[in-house]
Amino acid sequence: MIPSEIADTLTELFGTETVGAIAPGSWQVETATFRLLVMLSDDESWLRVLLPIMPASEAQPFLEQFLEANFDDTQEVRYALQQGVIWGVFQHSSGSLTAEDLRGAIARLISLHQNGLNNVFNRLIEKRIRQIIQAAKQQGQSLEATMQNLDRFYAEGLMGEIDQTSQAREEVLGVWRYQLERLWNEIQ
Repeated sequence: MIPSEIADTLTELFGTETVGAIAPGSWQVETATFRLLVMLSDDESWLRVLLPIMPASEAQPFLEQFLEANFDDTQEVRYALQQGVIWGVFQHSSGSLTAEDLRGAIARLISLHQNGLNNVFNRLIEKRIRQIIQAAKQQGQSLEATMQNLDRFYAEGLMGEIDQTSQAREEVLGVWRYQLERLWNEIQ
């Protein structure tokens, strides 16, 4: 893609009022919910599209999950860390880039931005649940015994919120049961 094709694609996606050229070969898309940066390399051979996701300080506990997502889930885009920010990044040779590729990458970057920590948090929670199942099985516990332990931990206040209502506790335990049942047979 040449610069004019990139500009046209951005305008097609976002409109003329939100797309601005910030330098030759560089554009910024400013919306109410995000700021997307699109930059060509000096020799115009590579295109990079960047979207800030969150401050690195907020993401610190989940860095392993971000890297796992890069490996398993993000497809043509990646999470990256630069200047204290977690970014969604797409890089591609501009010579072989198509408008369809660029639109798809931008859509995926916006999805990463909208999801924020949700996907990586869920990945962390699933990892912890798998560890709980593995520990329970090593101790010879059944699924029901594991659920009884969790129920007791909530009843004794070791888990959950201090002012949690019984209805909220039952909802949380229902989610625990669902996750344990879903993963129980996958773990040896």
